[in-house]
Amino acid sequence: MGRASLEKEPHEVAAMFDGVAEKYDRTNTVLALGQDRMWRRCTREALDLKSGERVLDLAAGTGVSTQELARSGATAIGADFSVGMLRAGRRARPSVPLVAADALALPFADDSFDAVTISFGLRNIVDPAAALREMARVTRPGGRLVVCEFSHPVLPPFRLVYLGIVLRTLPVVARRVASNPDAYVYLAESIPAWPDQEALAGVIQQAGWAKVAWRNLTGGVVALHRATKP
Repeated sequence: MGRASLEKEPHEVAAMFDGVAEKYDRTNTVLALGQDRMWRRCTREALDLKSGERVLDLAAGTGVSTQELARSGATAIGADFSVGMLRAGRRARPSVPLVAADALALPFADDSFDAVTISFGLRNIVDPAAALREMARVTRPGGRLVVCEFSHPVLPPFRLVYLGIVLRTLPVVARRVASNPDAYVYLAESIPAWPDQEALAGVIQQAGWAKVAWRNLTGGVVALHRATKP
């Protein structure tokens, strides 16, 4: 994968996440200064899940986000294309349903879910718009989408610190705590190359979703994009 680029090959991304699987959850919590727990909770709340509903959690990794979604009482199914992540997740959370799946060709029937979500994974898909269309296919009419993804801080001073210091420091910290620290070089470089909040909202709408809106978390470091299937 090229430096500071969103160009990626699926097998390279899968191998990258296989390499970070063993310490992935701990590393994320350290690098996010514990904010990842709040981001997962906000994602669950934004989906407004009800008991008896079915929600698909894409890019679920080890299933920590899927486990959070299940707290709503809904049936939460996690899906990821990294075998290493799924293997680590099944060891850590044997009760969480986790399946291997390609976001561009989901192994589910049309209108299978009441809601679908993807956290910190859309920017790692080779064709995000196609993935969003595939998510719409498996979601029933009136169903909800929430995309939780790194974004662009909204306050200029904070943005300068974040882009100039925090992201450059991330790989250095990762070398102390991650099982494959080189992977975090790509992750850090892909964040500023990713569309900002308004641009991503446009991509989601063009993919067939309606009522697109977003909410900034942690000053725009992360954004929750919400939408509904017409």
